Amino acid sequence: QVQLVESGGGSVQAGGSLLLSCVVSGFYVRRLAMAWFRQAPGEEREGVAMIQFSMQFADSAKGRFRIYKDNINDTLYLQMDNLKVEDTGMYYCAAVRNNAASWNVSAGWFHWGQGTQVTVSS
Repeated sequence: QVQLVESGGGSVQAGGSLLLSCVVSGFYVRRLAMAWFRQAPGEEREGVAMIQFSMQFADSAKGRFRIYKDNINDTLYLQMDNLKVEDTGMYYCAAVRNNAASWNVSAGWFHWGQGTQVTVSS
């Protein structure tokens, strides 16, 4: 059974940085398609970044966020730089996707962590 545990969220001012982590147990990270999603209050969960055979980013994340894996420690990371107020939300780690679905659709992913809150203030 795949289990995902996120950490690293917090409160920062606009322009700041955060590093989110997602520790995976029950499977090897190197074999998994994985992604980060964000959900703001009252909004749908949306894809921020994905790593599988390549990396994909939401337009809002391009040039500011980096997604990468630590295959030794079975951990997924999301480095977020130059944060903006609109980056605020609960960030979720996801693993194992339905390749027939678009990567940024939450329904296409099978395993989720509990989320970590990111709050960016102006």
